[in-house]
Order: sequence, then structure tokens, then C-alpha cells
Amino acid sequence: MSKAGFVDAKALMAIQNLELRARVVVEGFWNGLHRSPYHGFSVEFTEYRPYSPGEDTRYLDWRLLARSDRFYVKKFEDETNLRCHLLIDQSRSMSYRSLAYSKSDYARTFGATLAWFLHAQGDAVGLFTFDEQVRAYLPPRHRKGHLRRIMLALEGEPAGSRTDLAAPLERVAEMARKRGLIVLLSDLLAPATALERPLARLAAAGHEVVVFQVLDPRELDFRFDRAMLFRDLESQKDYYIDPEAVRGEYERKLQSHRQAVEGVCRNLGFAFYRVATDRPMELALLDFLRARSRRGRLVRRRSQRAIGP
Repeated sequence: MSKAGFVDAKALMAIQNLELRARVVVEGFWNGLHRSPYHGFSVEFTEYRPYSPGEDTRYLDWRLLARSDRFYVKKFEDETNLRCHLLIDQSRSMSYRSLAYSKSDYARTFGATLAWFLHAQGDAVGLFTFDEQVRAYLPPRHRKGHLRRIMLALEGEPAGSRTDLAAPLERVAEMARKRGLIVLLSDLLAPATALERPLARLAAAGHEVVVFQVLDPRELDFRFDRAMLFRDLESQKDYYIDPEAVRGEYERKLQSHRQAVEGVCRNLGFAFYRVATDRPMELALLDFLRARSRRGRLVRRRSQRAIGP
């Protein structure tokens, strides 16, 4: 356990069973919410949502008010039943690791965690895995055995040759016709311009999208201590590089790429997070819930403006 009470990412990845990893994260997350500063955060994402002025008070939960001194409304069935597609990048670049596990291991575990978490809430969860094209697809379902099928589909290691975000996202837009939540887990090592058109299409279809860029710590700080051969995992070409000589330019390009991707997401109203693979996964899950919370507040503000005084 980390000193904050979360499961250390290295210890988590040592668990061989993917479904068990997901269960450990979710259970640890709920336990962690009882500790400061996250106490009271979870209730918005289970059976209740905050009361908005002007709503019918008949649906207030008075017992919860007595316990928490806060106003919450019980969710209706159409509010609680979410359709979510998880999009997991399986291109060869995701196999990079400077730790005992790869970016793919982390992304697949986080995807399994989100599937477990949403399934436990009664939501329908589906899955796309992709590299330069969609490799596997499971439509959103909430029925016996479906979560297990998702876990099995996530067991596969990266096998694709290159990252092509445009083609699989276009395919997702074609197949995900009903509005819902889409969570993209990728290192995003492709031009940001490749994201703009397919994400805009998802926005036009009314989907909520959360983007997680999953990177290894060494990709973020480039703290290699000597000149050596670096292999491009997608092209399989080798390059002899002196890290000290190129670190400054590398950091500038990495920051520029992040700003470009964030700009695309911000313009479309989508949430963007960068996650290092040594980060406790409970915190990544908290990022996901914060993104959904902000989305909920935005929707409520828009509804109130539409209603008027």
C-alpha cells in the first residue's frame, strides 16, 4: 500500500488475474473515499444525485438528508442506466515499459477496473480494442457473464504494428449509434490532428467522451543516464541517441503534443487526463469520476439556463 492508503501500482500488477486486479482497485477505492479528502464523494455516482433548485421536492431522500445534512434526489432508471464503450489501444507502442509492467498492462487493468465499477452500478459496458483497426468488439451489455467476457477480451497483449486513432474512432462512431459514454485509453502517440475529426463526429452524435493518455514515467521525464540504442516499437527501427543532447527538444515536443490534444478535447467539451503508469489506479478512477461530475454539473447548468427564471 502507498502511504496515502492506495494500492501501489507495482504490487497491483503483480496480481496475475486481471479481474482480481480490478476488484482490488474498486474495493480499495470505496474504502479510500471514507478518508479525507475524498469522504462523501461517492454518493453522486451510485444511487443519488445532488438536488437542483426548482426540482420537485417529492423525490428528495429525506433519510439521506437527516444523515448527511445535504439534499440528494433519487435517480430515475433512465438516469442510472449508462451505456459505456471502453476503447483500449493495443498498438505495439503500448508494450513499452521501464517498470515491471507495460503501458498496455496498465491500460488494460484500468479498463477492467472501469468495467467492474460501472457493471457494479448496473450500467451497460462494451469494449473496443484497436491498433490501426478495430480488433475486438463487445457491445454494451449488463447481463450475467458479460463482465467476464470483457475481462477475457482484455487479456490479449499488444500485437498491432502502429497507432492509427482516426480509423478505429471512425468505426466506433459508426457502431455506437445510441448516445452514451466513451472512454479512450491510449498513449496517443499519433498526430493530434488525427483525433479531431473522429472525436468531433462522436460529439455530434451526443456522446460524452473521456480521454486518458497513458504514458510510462520515462516517456514523461526522459531520464535516461547514457547514450544508447532506442528502438521504435512500431517501425522496429533502431536509433542511437544521447539523452542529454535531445532531452530539451523532446520535452518541448511532448508538451506541444499534450497542448494540442488537450485543445482538441477542450473545444469539444471532452475531459482529458494524462496518467503515468506508476500512479495508483484509484486516483485514475477518481479522475474519471471527477470528469463525470463536471459533466453532470455542466448539463444541469445548461438545463437551468434553458428553463430560464
